[in-house]
Amino acid sequence: QVQLVESGGGLVQAGDSLTLSCAASRRTFSGYAMGWFRQAPRKEREFVGGISGMSDSIIYANSVNGRFTISRDSAKNTVYLQMNSLKPEDAATYYCASRLTSGVATTVQSYAYWGRGTQVTVAS
Repeated sequence: QVQLVESGGGLVQAGDSLTLSCAASRRTFSGYAMGWFRQAPRKEREFVGGISGMSDSIIYANSVNGRFTISRDSAKNTVYLQMNSLKPEDAATYYCASRLTSGVATTVQSYAYWGRGTQVTVAS
């Protein structure tokens, strides 16, 4: 069983930066694609970005492309989401997710394991 634990959320001002971390519990993390999703109140969970198991493919949602960066550290079994130039519309609970394959995907249904989320609040 893969356990994912997000951290790094908090309250920031618009224009600030924040880095989220997601620690995985299994060594096989290094071979699995990882994704970041977010969900704002009364909205559906949406894809933010994903990184393949070998880090050779990274995909971002249009809304964050150029502002957010995903990376992974296989030695630490951790994936990161660096968020720059944050906007009020970026406020949401951010979730880390893991696939059972190395290829990155953009849909909620493509991911097998989920963390409990970390809250990001952006003040205008």
